[in-house]
Amino acid sequence: MKAILNELIEHQSLTKETARQVLMDLASGKYNASQMSSFMTVYMMRTITVDELEGFRDAMLELCVPVQLDAPVMDVCGTGGDGKNTINLSTLSSFVVAAAGQPVAKHGNYGVSSPCGSSNVLEYFGYQFTSNTDVLKRSLDRNNICFMHAPLFHPAMKNVAPIRRELGVKTFFNMLGPMVNPAFPKRQLVGVFSLELARQYGYLYQQTSKEYVILHTLDGYDEVSLTGSFKFYSNTGERMASPEDLGLPRLMYTDIAGGDSIEESAALFLKIIQGEGTPAQQAAVIANAGMALYCADQQSGFESAMKKAEEAILSGRAFQVFKQLING
Repeated sequence: MKAILNELIEHQSLTKETARQVLMDLASGKYNASQMSSFMTVYMMRTITVDELEGFRDAMLELCVPVQLDAPVMDVCGTGGDGKNTINLSTLSSFVVAAAGQPVAKHGNYGVSSPCGSSNVLEYFGYQFTSNTDVLKRSLDRNNICFMHAPLFHPAMKNVAPIRRELGVKTFFNMLGPMVNPAFPKRQLVGVFSLELARQYGYLYQQTSKEYVILHTLDGYDEVSLTGSFKFYSNTGERMASPEDLGLPRLMYTDIAGGDSIEESAALFLKIIQGEGTPAQQAAVIANAGMALYCADQQSGFESAMKKAEEAILSGRAFQVFKQLING
């Protein structure tokens, strides 16, 4: 590790194979906590390369507990790490997307760089995490959604998790999260915390058979915040879009601010999923769920996708899906 750290500190980069091997070694417990912390810290101070990102991703997928699902599932996920602490948009959107008819295999975790991640929310409401494939398939059959708590599917990362929690800031593991869904979804909406990372994701996803939309709102959000224009990369190329293009209003940050604790975040989540959120909160959920539905059917355009998302939440179907998932 000392040699690798020296290379990185001297602004050299790792080959794809070296990056893969380093992550395999991290997972096996080969390095001590100080070495692992130093390695993660490097990537807070310099840009990750496509080769490094691909190598880390390959190692994570090699080490994961895979889930074989029959449905053409989608993941709706953000990297986190944008420092914005918004309402749980990707989690809310997942239920809306499922209610609109697109099967969802949601990959999530506890919040690391934010107070409340998707796992925190679902656990708060009493959801029991599982890695049992039969249970996940039944959930998908009954509710059109299943939830995969990342630590259960990436047990090799148990050495890293405490260090991530102690650091409390985004690391390259934030960048990897959406790429390492153990269900290997065929469709994916990914929000990322920087435009550079959006480009890199776009490049890597081009090499796959996935239907994808990778997006970043230009004022710094890893989701469609509606606070400004966003750029997205998809199977049909790259494009800029504005809230007006989606038929939705422009918002202020305060309109979509999240809670300062798990309890506050969960209370906001419940109000919004019940269809009782503010018009601004509902618009933000519709924007993100709509972009996921657009990802699944890129020929139909924004208007159709946004209408499907709006109907799924305002009809109460998204809340029904949420209740069924929580109650088993």
